[in-house]
Formats: sequence, C-alpha cells, structure tokens
Amino acid sequence: MMTVMNTETCDPAESAALREIFASRPEAVPPAGWEAVRTFEAEHGILLPEPYRTFVAEVCDGLRAGPPHYGLLPFAQAPSDWGAGRPERLLAEPFPLTEAWLWEEDEEALSEEEFEARTDSVYDHGSLLLGTDGCGMYWHLVVTGPQRGHVWLIDENGAIPFGTRPGTSLMPGTPGFTGWATHWARGRSWFADA
Repeated sequence: MMTVMNTETCDPAESAALREIFASRPEAVPPAGWEAVRTFEAEHGILLPEPYRTFVAEVCDGLRAGPPHYGLLPFAQAPSDWGAGRPERLLAEPFPLTEAWLWEEDEEALSEEEFEARTDSVYDHGSLLLGTDGCGMYWHLVVTGPQRGHVWLIDENGAIPFGTRPGTSLMPGTPGFTGWATHWARGRSWFADA
C-alpha cells in the first residue's frame, strides 16, 4: 500500500523530532548547508524530499552511529561496500517500484537480461543511498517517482518499503525519513517478526 506524504514542505514537528534525535550527538556530521543541497539537486536534476532536504541542510549530514548499522551517510555519498564498476546512479529517473518485490518471485519468470535490467533500475534509479546494514543490505530514500519520500531496504533478496500498516508489511512503522529515523532511535527491529 502506498502512503501519501507531504514531501514538498518540511513539517516543523518532523524537523523538531529529527533535531532531537541527531543534533545533540557529538558524532553527528555538521549540516551540509543550503548551498550544497541546491548544488547537488541542480547537478542531478532533482529536488530532495522533505523533511530529509531540510535535515541535511540544517540539522545533520551523517551520523556514524546510525541509522542504519554502519551509519547514516552524508547525502552525496555511497557506502564503502557499494562496489566499483556499478552503473551510474540516475537520481532523476523514477524509482520503479510501488510495492515490495522479492526477487525469487520473478527470477524464473524473467530472462536473465530482463531480471538484471529490472533489478539494476531498482538499485540505481530515483533513490539516494542512506547507508548499509552490511551484507549487501542498503537503505535508500526515494527521491523521484510515486514512492518519493519513502525509505526502502534493497538487498540480495529484494526491495521492501519501510513503514506501512502493521500486518501488511515485513517492515511496519511510520513511513518516510522521520518515521525511519525515529524507529531506529527507539531501538526497534526493522522487521515485523523480530
């Protein structure tokens, strides 16, 4: 189920929640500033979704302690384990999914070329890397397409959105960057069955 969010205007309550979680941490990377954010957006032909946009400009641009396990990346970086020789990330291309996709379900129905083309677009189109939990588990913030503003976990098994109604998702919680960060700050498991 797709949840509609306001990704155009930063809700003061969300900004306050993010400040509470991140600003007081001594290991927090200082905010990038509005000039850096606008330059990045112009270079990639995108507008970062709120409240993430205001967060990196005014609150914090990374946190080694997380979320996720290996830290929240500065907004223009990829994790060290992302790998060399990967296709160019096309942030302005719409993120192709609107619901979870477990690779096993389609692996046999698609040719190898079709499968790779589809999975490559999931990894590389329309999303910004937030960080990794290791073992090829990457958290993405969708920046273009119908899922703009949602956070997704993409790994060797598939792509799953964070934050839908309990009982309807592997990762129930409040959707969006603030919901994801708050979930982490409260020490909750990402998965419903854990």
